Amino acid sequence: MLTCPRPKLLGSVGLTSGMVDADIIEIDDPDAVADAAKTAVEQCLDVREHETCLIVTDDKRQPIGEALYEAALAVADDTTILRYPPGPQHGAEPPEPVAAALSEADAFLAPTTKSISHTRARSNATDAGARGATLPGITEEVFVTGLDADYERIADECASMLEQVGDADEIRVTSPQGTDITFELGDRVWNDDTGIVHTPGDFSNLPAGEVFISPESADGTYVIDGTIRPHGLLDDGQTVTFEVEDGYITSISDDAIRAEVEEAAAQVGNNAYNMAELGIGTNIGVTELIGSVLLDEKAGGTVHIALGDDAGIGGDNDAPIHMDGILREPTVYADGDVVTLPLVERT
Repeated sequence: MLTCPRPKLLGSVGLTSGMVDADIIEIDDPDAVADAAKTAVEQCLDVREHETCLIVTDDKRQPIGEALYEAALAVADDTTILRYPPGPQHGAEPPEPVAAALSEADAFLAPTTKSISHTRARSNATDAGARGATLPGITEEVFVTGLDADYERIADECASMLEQVGDADEIRVTSPQGTDITFELGDRVWNDDTGIVHTPGDFSNLPAGEVFISPESADGTYVIDGTIRPHGLLDDGQTVTFEVEDGYITSISDDAIRAEVEEAAAQVGNNAYNMAELGIGTNIGVTELIGSVLLDEKAGGTVHIALGDDAGIGGDNDAPIHMDGILREPTVYADGDVVTLPLVERT
């Protein structure tokens, strides 16, 4: 790739010079992407003039990496961007030079094709005092939509939600599509993902905006009518129904989704069917579901429910699957009281 006349070299790690990736994303609205990058750098990470800022990207996400680099460079002269080939899978460790650079930075942003959120490189960096955010599988649409928001207000929405659910022993979720499921929380603790990453060691995904918990158990039925892999955004009237008993999925109405869970179960048995997560979206900037779980689970006023792995969010279940599904029209009860969800007018 080309060397640009900037204070820091736009570097490549493990890539032949001049290689062009045919699958690289293209930017249709550079101004909107630049605005989103400015929000990430200045509001979410609060990068300061005296700090070192690192952008980690890969061949397919390079244009978003470049936009973040430019936004960070406008604030901090000591800004660097590193690019490497996309990892083979989510959770694969980045090259060692990238890992070393992450640990040396004050702040970092990582728009990559495969997530580095749950890597040793990322955790070692934040343990060392770096603060940062990963943007796994980011696209222009998700970037612009999810970051076209006031993240201070999103933090307020998270705080309001935690006030309502934080001390509850039991959460019930219903929906017009047929959801009626009750979660027993036990000693598990709610988490919030505000997108505000201002303190050394802080970490977030971007786009952000949710409160979530790994419940101890659950019973009932939940019906997904929003977004779920591998289908993406479901068509109007299309739903996927899950039956849950004693904290485990007992029935899945969709053949393709059932096949994915069965594949995971072939490796870890019943752990694949674990009721892993209950989440409430608080990003009031997301007014339309677009088929990306990363974005849609953050949409204000929605609920997402996940099966499978919960070891990284306060649970104790390891599984090679974590499958979120989004409910568009939930009603949430905390110990019997109706929870006031963020009010967002869907477009």
